[in-house]
Amino acid sequence: MAPKPNEYGPPRRHLEDPPWVRRSLIAAALLVLTLLIVVPMASVFYQALRPGLSDYWGHLVGDRETRHAILLTLFVAPLAVLANVVFGVAAAWAVARYRFPGRTLLVTLIDLPFSVSPVVAGLLFVLLFGRNGYFGPALEEWGIRVLFTVPGLILVTTFVTLPFVARELIPLLESLGPEEELAAVSLGASGWQMFRLVTLPNIQWGLLYGVILANTRAMGEFGAVYVVSGKIAGATDTMPLRVEKLMMEYDSPAAFAVASLLTLLAATTLLLKALVERKMKQQLTDAPG
Repeated sequence: MAPKPNEYGPPRRHLEDPPWVRRSLIAAALLVLTLLIVVPMASVFYQALRPGLSDYWGHLVGDRETRHAILLTLFVAPLAVLANVVFGVAAAWAVARYRFPGRTLLVTLIDLPFSVSPVVAGLLFVLLFGRNGYFGPALEEWGIRVLFTVPGLILVTTFVTLPFVARELIPLLESLGPEEELAAVSLGASGWQMFRLVTLPNIQWGLLYGVILANTRAMGEFGAVYVVSGKIAGATDTMPLRVEKLMMEYDSPAAFAVASLLTLLAATTLLLKALVERKMKQQLTDAPG
């Protein structure tokens, strides 16, 4: 069938790039990804495994300070993510369900860690909780130390990962609307029952997506942790700090071994992220209307 004439001009035809243009763009994208991501990741694993599996395993678990850095990272990151889940859900609920003075300011403050350098964020905590800071002397009188301690690492990691959960849930809650929640309340459900049985199932994949992003940032955070940790070996060294210290000591095999573990954790996180994205798309496709 011939295309219908257009009263404003000639008939419109489907425009499509020539095959060589599409292939060239795909090849260029794959080349950039290979040079910037695949080659560096492969190089990290090659350098880590080159001395042999026994040496690789020894670098990870045989050295006490490296072992402590791994365990500390796996301890700090989940606690920071847990704090972000509590704050993120509460902040997203307040922003999406209520209109109040200062709402725009709250959203701006949630985004603040995205616009502030992690090193500046660490310096902020030094100014607040240092020996000559605003709260440091008062806390020391109570025997509480924040800087150069594990609680300080958790606090600063929570700050730099603050926006991920909240920013993922705010648009999701706004798009879902309050109708199902109001219906649950009208049927006699309590606030906790409404959240557990109605709200949480609707936001579970978005919440998990935000948790994955926050956990990735928490495990790989360097700048803010570098400032507040004091880099005390066997006490406040996380995995990124341990990699930097091993490189400064010219112990490249051990540094690449720890870096490969971080890379493996990042790759696992990316796989989980892809699975969650698929679930979210499926949920949106299956949603009524």
